[in-house]
Amino acid sequence: MKKIMIVILFVVVIIAVITIVVISQASFGKPPTGERLNRIQKSPNFSNGSFQNLSFTPTFAEDVSKWEMIRDGIFKISKRKAPSTDLPSVKTDLKNLPPEKDFLVWFGHSSYFMQIDGKKFLIDPVFSGSASPFSFMVKSFNGSDSYTPEDFPAIDFLIITHDHWDHLDYQTVLKLKSRVGKVITSLGVGEHLEYWGFDPKNIIELDWNETYDMESGFLITAKPGRHFSGRSFKRNQTIWSSFVLQTLSKKIYIGGDSGYDTHFAKIGKEYGPFDLALLECGQYNKSWKYIHMMPDQTVQAAIDLKAKVLMPVHWGKFALSLHAWDEPIERVTKEAHRLKIPIIHPMIGDTVNLDQFEPTAEWWKGIN
Repeated sequence: MKKIMIVILFVVVIIAVITIVVISQASFGKPPTGERLNRIQKSPNFSNGSFQNLSFTPTFAEDVSKWEMIRDGIFKISKRKAPSTDLPSVKTDLKNLPPEKDFLVWFGHSSYFMQIDGKKFLIDPVFSGSASPFSFMVKSFNGSDSYTPEDFPAIDFLIITHDHWDHLDYQTVLKLKSRVGKVITSLGVGEHLEYWGFDPKNIIELDWNETYDMESGFLITAKPGRHFSGRSFKRNQTIWSSFVLQTLSKKIYIGGDSGYDTHFAKIGKEYGPFDLALLECGQYNKSWKYIHMMPDQTVQAAIDLKAKVLMPVHWGKFALSLHAWDEPIERVTKEAHRLKIPIIHPMIGDTVNLDQFEPTAEWWKGIN
């Protein structure tokens, strides 16, 4: 018995040491400290040692047992979780877009580039081929990584909605660092960026309802989402945000990740109508319905926001749930058409003219 206990203790110690070594890697970032931590602790959205959602938000639905989650994770994974062939894409020359034109280019999941009123924005870029601390896990779909950080021009504003691996990619931001002007992100996330070598003078961190004057009539305001944060074991030490971007000619809603809640209607009432709302539609499950929207809720959120056009994101690159890879876009387009909500769904890399939205093809049709 004593030998068994020694073996068990040895195994536990080895696991603990490996865990410590792994999470000490630079890619995990660093928890907030110093003045940043002081600011966090004074936030009206921070209590009991962590950031809080506006509404009660359990990670898992109350009516779902641990056994059901384990069972679904084993037996209910779609056989079409990833496409069987390479996804099609368009390779746009981002460095030579007409400077007087306003464009959006989507790169799959929640990564996209916008050129608006002469300024260039890049949102939640993930180009490492993985949405995980380990390159062999949560790999991007074949064909979805046709762009690299080297393809980008100088970026005026890099916007990071929160610090999850599928939105804040260590390898990508390191390669982009030298060509980024300002980083605008959620309160606390700047600690990771500063740790990775970004100049703190160029990091703008916003708590919910704070506004940053980006210069020349451009404003960005952090607004709530219904989600969570964290790159390691301890959650919610940084905040997660959506953003209202107001340029000289347009108003864009950058949704980030969020479950459905009343904040969409409040934002719509205060800031709407929006010319475009970019809202997540994928990686959902009834077990975590509070932190990720179902596709029909995505359409309702666009309605709440008073969006003139909806663009669904958070799909088409990574499998982070159990559903078929194309189920999110199928469901959200069906609901948008039913309710007559204008919707666009460009192919990866294709350009969207933000001055005149045109119908986009259902390019995923026929891909198994």
